[in-house]
Amino acid sequence: MPPPSGYRDRHTADRKPIDDDLGDGDWEDQDWQDWDEADDDRPTNAARQGYSTNLPVAYRPGRWRWTIRAVAAAVVLFVVAVGWLALTAPLSKSLEPPAPPSVTLLAADGTPIARRGATIGKPVDAVSLPPHVINAFLAIEDRRFRSHWGVDPWGITRAMFHNMAAGGLREGGSTITQQLAKNAFLDSDRTAGRKIREAMIALWLEAWLTKDEILSRYLSNVYFGDNAYGLSAAAKHYFSTTPDKLTIGQAAMLAGLVKAPSRLAPTGNLAGARARQAVVIAAMVRGGFLEKADAADIGPVRLRPEKVKSLPDGTYFADWVLPAARDQAGAISTEARVTTTLDTRLQKAAERVVRRAGLNKAQVAIVALRPDGRVVAMVGGKSYADSPFNRATQARRQPGSAFKLFVYLAALRSGMTPDSLVDDSPVTIGEWSPKNSDGRYKGMITLRQAFARSSNVAAARLTQKVGVRAVIKAARDLGISTELPNEATIALGSASSSLLELTAAYGAFAANGYPVRPHGLNAPTEKSWIEALGDRSNRFGDRVHGEMLDLLRASISTGTGRQAALSIDSYGKTGTSQDNRDALFLGFAEDLVVGVWVGNDDNSPNPGLSGGGIPARIWRDFMQSALRLSPVARPPVEIDVDETDDGDFGNIGDVIIDGLPAGNSLGIEGSVSGFGLNLKFGRDGSIAIDRKPPRDRPDPPAPATRDRPPVRDEEL
Repeated sequence: MPPPSGYRDRHTADRKPIDDDLGDGDWEDQDWQDWDEADDDRPTNAARQGYSTNLPVAYRPGRWRWTIRAVAAAVVLFVVAVGWLALTAPLSKSLEPPAPPSVTLLAADGTPIARRGATIGKPVDAVSLPPHVINAFLAIEDRRFRSHWGVDPWGITRAMFHNMAAGGLREGGSTITQQLAKNAFLDSDRTAGRKIREAMIALWLEAWLTKDEILSRYLSNVYFGDNAYGLSAAAKHYFSTTPDKLTIGQAAMLAGLVKAPSRLAPTGNLAGARARQAVVIAAMVRGGFLEKADAADIGPVRLRPEKVKSLPDGTYFADWVLPAARDQAGAISTEARVTTTLDTRLQKAAERVVRRAGLNKAQVAIVALRPDGRVVAMVGGKSYADSPFNRATQARRQPGSAFKLFVYLAALRSGMTPDSLVDDSPVTIGEWSPKNSDGRYKGMITLRQAFARSSNVAAARLTQKVGVRAVIKAARDLGISTELPNEATIALGSASSSLLELTAAYGAFAANGYPVRPHGLNAPTEKSWIEALGDRSNRFGDRVHGEMLDLLRASISTGTGRQAALSIDSYGKTGTSQDNRDALFLGFAEDLVVGVWVGNDDNSPNPGLSGGGIPARIWRDFMQSALRLSPVARPPVEIDVDETDDGDFGNIGDVIIDGLPAGNSLGIEGSVSGFGLNLKFGRDGSIAIDRKPPRDRPDPPAPATRDRPPVRDEEL
């Protein structure tokens, strides 16, 4: 806004004209003061006219303005730097190990089964260490450690000239304080920004910690190779001793490892470690830390590595339980030992059964747990070394007819019983027309018969009757957490799930309570009220529980799971997904719940593979070993050619055969006689043994036998 009319005349009438040639620089301070006093004593026209103005006044530069600004900027930068250091470099962090400490997992009986993580030694106190131990590190890493403030300009200059002469990076100029800053707070990238941050943190540490405290934290966390962090761990690992008992030669060798610990670790490069030891001894002499006569008496160091039983750093079970083990161990600075629920005898039995299964391309997974959820054995594949992917916990595959457990549970909850009738005839639900895998339909049959023969149309009709929501609720109640489609096809296992969740769901009927939460660590003795509220268990009720056991028993005794039969009461269900891509058997006997899965990693079909074949036999053999049971005596079975199933072919190789060792791959069907025996081979790998009577004796009368259904998996 322009000034009022006549402003220039009114405000300059009483002032002396200013010589155009006279600049501001020629005015004296008194002239400026007289000018201001004249303005103060004389009322302005604006005041006389009853208003005031906010017009800008002429800027007068101050004498100390740049000095004041520089000081203010420095104060602001200092406050920002202190705040950044306080947030990103708390002093307590320099006490933490730079790598996760090792966790040794123990089986339920205390046997070590796996070790994961770094070996972190106990913290050391530099004041209590022998002088030659400290001097070895100072001589080779930071000769002026006691005199600099965290950054050594002379050391940086020397390293720069040496690197220029060598034509590359050959020597570093970092002090021990800078190394502590890098190990504790920064990554190892070689950028100017990281070096600046490293220097700032080094100055910060020097401002708050004493030299001995810095040295103690450095020696407690520095890496010495072979996964050993800290002087205590290195002394124990390489020389089976403690830091205060290290000789001059041993201390020199350990100090020499810091430059390249992975390459110079004496367990793999003893010659290189000894050469580096000699370099450190020479540096101690040059730095005045060691007399030449004493140095001449020091010979090459001999290793005395700690004798520790080698443990695998990973297994299927260890990978699964390790996160929970670290949580249970809490914030630890040294090695922790955590006891798991694994039963070593059962784990060996599971691994032995897998080896005997003789699978070729197909993979296998086994989960064994107690009714309270304690996982006692786990196999996630044929070989952890070849593939650490855990098919028992990480894979999500269709369970096929094994999902019918939830369909029949919903039916029993609705008031039906095993003797209730269901129509086993073709049905169409919307645009979906399920079919029985064998193409046969029995008409009106009981739920017990439908469950035993794994009728697809019966399961679809039951789902339509009780509602999809009731089936989903049954699955959720038993612990299935994966996505479940809100459609009738769920009855035949179209939703994916893990073997671990399915096994726990079947375990609910062994425990008569749900849900069963699988876990690899013993539950804490004390729980918060929130944890106690979330861990509540529900019971099925005597009727539903007893009737569900009836159905599960029928599947093994007269149904698709006959090859899983044991000499004691057993309960289970087969499952085969579409195109025979996945085959499962899940069940329990006494206090052991076991799930078995067989299939291909690429989800390709396995012609002839079914849950009642190889998975059922693996389940049976494992249970017999785990529960110390005798094999079931099997009378000869007359096989109707029109009713035999297609057998287990595809990618399945050698199978387990009663009475014969593993590795006998049978590609034949028929019978063999001789030596008083008649052997009948089935295409699915089964064998029946019939003793032939001597020729000079009449044939004994045939024993009375019960009618048995044909050996066949009739399921999807």
